[in-house]
Amino acid sequence: MSDRLQDLKPDSNSATPLYLQLAGKLAVGIHSGLWQPNEALPAERVLSEELGISRFTARRALDVLCEREILTRRHGSGTYVNPNLPRPLSHLTNFSEELRQRGFAPGSQWISREVGLADKEEARMLSLPPNSMVVRLKRLRTADQLVLAMECSTIPASFLPNPDAIGESLYGYLSQLGLRPVRARQHITAVNANTEQAALTETIPGAALLHIKRVGYLADGNAIELTHSYFRADRYDFVAVLGEASTALEEAA
Repeated sequence: MSDRLQDLKPDSNSATPLYLQLAGKLAVGIHSGLWQPNEALPAERVLSEELGISRFTARRALDVLCEREILTRRHGSGTYVNPNLPRPLSHLTNFSEELRQRGFAPGSQWISREVGLADKEEARMLSLPPNSMVVRLKRLRTADQLVLAMECSTIPASFLPNPDAIGESLYGYLSQLGLRPVRARQHITAVNANTEQAALTETIPGAALLHIKRVGYLADGNAIELTHSYFRADRYDFVAVLGEASTALEEAA
């Protein structure tokens, strides 16, 4: 048995189905770097023979990871590690929970939490009266400690009296306060990383980033957040699902 497969054998005495055990072990191996982006995984036949499982079990395990978009199948070639983390644009969801469902450990590395007067863009986008106070949050978003994006969020201070209480998820904290956004408007552009963005996202100046400017709204129509996100284009991409009734955009918090 090869070194990369020796720890993948499912436990037949476990109550967890064999295919789910194998899917979990494969996900851990991928996230720890045993297989690199665009690298092919062993074929179903190889997994079956090496691990002493049926090809049906191996196929179902790979199906699970394909559904999570950790793997992708290439017709006539095999099953490969997805080079990017696709992000759908057709519905609101919690970014941290989405990563957990795909087998990643989400994280936030806080850079700053500040309170100050709203500038012109913040006041306009959040429909704030003159001299309004806002909370500015800057953080890095990570998956398995790998930096995916830098985010700069602005929240009216009246909604967020204690910014230091925010944990891993901004939207999770807002949900606890009964202030979770129900819809968002996003504008996506391609930009080149400046010196600060490159240093924080572990790229180089001029590297391609996806810039997302998002305004999130409460059920009563009030704007609660203005966020500028800068995603590494080599680690994350976005998928638009057409033909669905919902036009709300997914949030990234």
